[in-house]
Amino acid sequence: MTVTAGPSTAAEPTRAGRREWTALGVLMLPLLLVSMDVSVLYFAIPSIAADLRPGATQQLWILDMYGFVLAGLLVTMGALGDRVGRRKLLLLGAGLFGAASLAAAYAHSPGALIGARALLGVAGACLMPSTLALIRTLFQDPAQRTKAVTLWTTVMASGISLGPVVSGALLEHFWWGSVFLINLPAMALLLVLAPVLVPESRGAVRGPRFDVLSAVLSLAALLPVIYGIKELAKDGWAPLPALGVTAGVLLGIVFVRRQARLAEPLIDLRLVRTPAYGGSLLVNLLAMAATVGFAVFLTQYLQSVLGQSPLEAALWSLVPTGGVMVAAPVAAVLAQRVDRAVVMGGGFLVSAGGFGWLVLVDRATPLWVVLVGSAVYAAGLVSALTLANELALGAAPPERAGSAAAVLEAGSELGGALGMALLGAVGAAVYGAAMPSSAPAAARETLGGALGSAPSVVEAARDAFVEAMSGAALGAAVLMLLAATMSLVLLRRRV
Repeated sequence: MTVTAGPSTAAEPTRAGRREWTALGVLMLPLLLVSMDVSVLYFAIPSIAADLRPGATQQLWILDMYGFVLAGLLVTMGALGDRVGRRKLLLLGAGLFGAASLAAAYAHSPGALIGARALLGVAGACLMPSTLALIRTLFQDPAQRTKAVTLWTTVMASGISLGPVVSGALLEHFWWGSVFLINLPAMALLLVLAPVLVPESRGAVRGPRFDVLSAVLSLAALLPVIYGIKELAKDGWAPLPALGVTAGVLLGIVFVRRQARLAEPLIDLRLVRTPAYGGSLLVNLLAMAATVGFAVFLTQYLQSVLGQSPLEAALWSLVPTGGVMVAAPVAAVLAQRVDRAVVMGGGFLVSAGGFGWLVLVDRATPLWVVLVGSAVYAAGLVSALTLANELALGAAPPERAGSAAAVLEAGSELGGALGMALLGAVGAAVYGAAMPSSAPAAARETLGGALGSAPSVVEAARDAFVEAMSGAALGAAVLMLLAATMSLVLLRRRV
């Protein structure tokens, strides 16, 4: 069955039944695994290093290649799904994801593993916008679509959190390739069930052919910007990453100018300029900046300050997702009775309160206090983010569902990179100011650089890091206050 989207009508939206909800469950399989693969190698890298012996640069590319390719191809794959069919692209992505997972599991050299991770990124870019776009076509009723997007957002956030836990558990009993082999049964199930349960849908294509030059420009613009921002956040100022950001921005301007001239662009700029979609895109970017930017500090706090093992830290980091599980459905229900922009603004304010709670953390603060603050900020943030995603999808015409979903997800990737840079810079400044000038140079730069020093230097570094985490929490709270303001100003009464 093929559903071809056409112009929207004033007819009452069709309510989804058991078949559509079952199809949604099938769509959650690839989403969970694609989001897990962002973080699944965190514990596996030492085993991979011992087996394949990659160089320092190769090791970084093993970690980062998947995310870079995924981010760079999202816009292209979203637009391609609108043309060739979202289910078709989903199935293509599932097959490629399974094959690339098998290649990664049995890679015998660093280059082969890097290549397999790149293929996983291509497959992930096929899968992610397809899942969100198919929700747009499966659930025409706004209330049902809100529930479906709530589940989508919760599964995506859970997958990123579960990645380290799953890899840590597997590595206790199996070799490092097992973290990739877990993808195979789920992808096989998707290939069997999706043709039966998920209807095909595509946009009403009017243009002569797919614009390959726009696809190349989108990749060439996004990749150097995200790479450059992450490198600047990690290592500080350097000419090459700064040049990458500059080149990416310039190519982005060329890309936007080309989209404005095309009859069938990859990104509909008129849609981006509408408050409902453009405003949702902006608050989504701010939300991901706060989430990803602060997560780096919380992970280091659990391991390097409290001395937890990586698996312990990963398990404790799952605790805040309990707040998300409760708050996201509550926000979805509230949004049926109150202007969703008000609910979103309230969610961001709750998140700002959670970050504000963490500003007060010091070395004597019990772990449960930190976890409660983390649960509060995660609950408010994901609740608001869910409604922002749903509002953006609802604003997009069905024929543009794939590209609209892809732009949202590309904005998330960019927001995460910006968050690492902005909050990382705040944390680095606070850490450097809090460290005694008599400490070794490496210890004054990072906590990791201090861990091999004298006990007094290590203790001073841990104190300084907790101050840095407080500074990053304050920065994240400011971002959440800005998102709350934008929600109320740009999105109120934009149903």
